[in-house]
Amino acid sequence: MANPSFAARSYRDDAVVLRTHKLGEADRIITLLTKHHGQVRAVAKGVRRTSSRFGARLEPFMVADLQLVAGRTLDIVTQAVAKGAYGSDIAADYGRFTVAAAMTETAEKLTDADTESGTAQYNLLVGALAALSRSDHPPELILDSYLLRALATGGWAPSFTDCARCGRPGPHTAFAAPVGGMVCSDCRPPGSPAPAPETVELLGALLTGNWGVADVSDPRHRRESAGLVASYLQWHLERAVKSLKHVERS
Repeated sequence: MANPSFAARSYRDDAVVLRTHKLGEADRIITLLTKHHGQVRAVAKGVRRTSSRFGARLEPFMVADLQLVAGRTLDIVTQAVAKGAYGSDIAADYGRFTVAAAMTETAEKLTDADTESGTAQYNLLVGALAALSRSDHPPELILDSYLLRALATGGWAPSFTDCARCGRPGPHTAFAAPVGGMVCSDCRPPGSPAPAPETVELLGALLTGNWGVADVSDPRHRRESAGLVASYLQWHLERAVKSLKHVERS
């Protein structure tokens, strides 16, 4: 006869694997971003054994339909059915791997305390990983587009047209991460960088998903936009995303 308390604590959800680390001789602790339950930390028992039936479905960047049992500190994964096998394609290429690592680290930091935007963050991350695995666009552009959209979803939408402080219509010439994006001459903090107009256009395209503009952008504008995205990300997260330093830039 089934244990009623065990059944009552059981739940099912789609999840993307953000991170794993070893526990004991055969288990792993899995950090997940679920579609409906936010960020979850769970134990996957026996997945490091060669006979494990679902160990490969619980590798980083994989998307799976999971059966879990709620626990006091860690939940337990009891079943995993693959939904998006992106891990192998991403791991086969170093450039894509570093981009995916930066995306999942960002997702983990954005959702560790935010319970309201979990579903939107899940959908955004899964879409970005799918595009990365298919090589739909240059990996670094997928990354920067994801970072801008993830920040916007978390409540820090940047402005690349009107002044982020006073709302004066643009275009403007200065960028200020603490203020929220492009700023007019009156609102410009001292020392604010002045990106090229093409860089500002690229940033707007990455935020809105205008890939027709983004895909034909010049490498120097991509590098400049990447620096601005990184500074904006670090300012609003109030901590660095360590994986970003390993991302290869063209």
